[in-house]
Amino acid sequence: MKCVVIGAGPVGALAALYAARRGWDVEVYELRGDLRDASTVPLNFTKSINLALSERGINAMRKSDSPKLVDAVLSETIPMHGRMIHSQDKKGNVTEESQLYDVHGRFIRAVDRANLNKVLLDELEGLPNVKLFFHHKLTGVDFKVKKAWLERKTNGSPQTADGAQANQNQQPPARPQEIEINFELILGCDGAHSSVRYHMMKYLRMDYAQTYIDTLWCEFTIPPAKDASQPSPSAAEGFATSPNHLHIWPSDDKMFIAIPSTDKTFTCTLFAPAATFAELESSEDSLQTIFNENFPGVVPGLISPSALHSQFTTNPHLPLISIKCSPHIYSPGGGVILGDAAHAMLPFYGQGMNAGLEDVRVLFSHLDANAADPQAALESYTAERVPDAHTINDLASANYWEMHSGVRSPLYLARKTVEEFLSDKLPSSGFRTQYARVSFSNQRYSEVREAVQKQSTILLRGIVGTALLPFVSSAAWWIWRWNRATGTGRVAVKGGFGLGTWLTGLGERIGRIFT
Repeated sequence: MKCVVIGAGPVGALAALYAARRGWDVEVYELRGDLRDASTVPLNFTKSINLALSERGINAMRKSDSPKLVDAVLSETIPMHGRMIHSQDKKGNVTEESQLYDVHGRFIRAVDRANLNKVLLDELEGLPNVKLFFHHKLTGVDFKVKKAWLERKTNGSPQTADGAQANQNQQPPARPQEIEINFELILGCDGAHSSVRYHMMKYLRMDYAQTYIDTLWCEFTIPPAKDASQPSPSAAEGFATSPNHLHIWPSDDKMFIAIPSTDKTFTCTLFAPAATFAELESSEDSLQTIFNENFPGVVPGLISPSALHSQFTTNPHLPLISIKCSPHIYSPGGGVILGDAAHAMLPFYGQGMNAGLEDVRVLFSHLDANAADPQAALESYTAERVPDAHTINDLASANYWEMHSGVRSPLYLARKTVEEFLSDKLPSSGFRTQYARVSFSNQRYSEVREAVQKQSTILLRGIVGTALLPFVSSAAWWIWRWNRATGTGRVAVKGGFGLGTWLTGLGERIGRIFT
């Protein structure tokens, strides 16, 4: 099997590793330069939102048949045991409240995307049946004849026909050299604006939905404690605030978050409506004002005013995209899209990368189970994965409310407490929080939603039943007293369905308790 992987990010690198471990000939093509090189600029010109690695992503790497891979990745991560909610009390004092992710002590991990990519690519590069090609741009795919075409560059410069870099004194060609390759299976792991998906849509009837929400994001950095003017109360180990939490400054329509990095900095993200960004761009003075009003303690304590303005001006203000499509395959043409190419989602559940890595595990489980019939394997894969991808996409969108408002909602916190109590004290009840199911298990996303909906129904019935119990008991008591005092038999209560009989029986039982 010759397998071509387009995209050398974490999902593409893991997909290539899975294919290589099965003895296939693997070629990986990446538009950018070597992602292990610090000088390689990400496509969105920023470090990107720090990634949260949870059980699904770890399990996918665990199943790659690379014994040292997981340990190498985890050694470069920081445990995050919960959310740290930053706020302000009535006296204006900055407050911090820790909300643990899990009653059983489980946690997610902060991981640097570049470090994760480096470990995966290093693992690939040591395999004899893998070839890595950087500065290659996919320009066409013919799924029927199983050929693809790419433009080839070296360090961003055109190449001559023999692969040597063009002489800088010569007039460069109008366009880079185009090469043609064959494949038996092509895996599109090339992100939200996937070229593989674009060409696949020419060959099949793909349902496709792309949505932008009215929220932009911008990246900031909190320096180590020694460079912060006033570290927070939870500062530890050289970090300006707790290194073992995902930090949230919630607000009504905006949010500021911070995720720890191994160099003791925090990669931070401001999420706010487009109108807020427009206001901030038009008035430099409004930036610190909005931070002071909505994100207490950030300025000047953790980020200096000058650094805040500099980073807001320098770093791009980027949109948030959500993509759903179906199917995720072209068969019998041997094409599959994975990760953001198949289901780009909002970052508010921290599942984008984890879902992409899980795509790889699920795909190869189907290919292994149907080795004699790859077409059937791809069909069964997309039948399973599409509903799961749509589900986590929806959950990620809904979790924006939880992060910027729900974390302060008494109703949300009460439900979380009840579900965690049942999970801890009555595990046989099967109750678990939605977050625990998503982040600490490998249960299918679609099954998670079904289970949580059932839990919601049970809890709602319990709440209603508890609220009505005093009134029902009181009515039953008075019916029993009436029957006993008059001796006329059971009182007739209208309403059908034996309501009078049931109330009278309940009253008799209550009466026996007190007599």
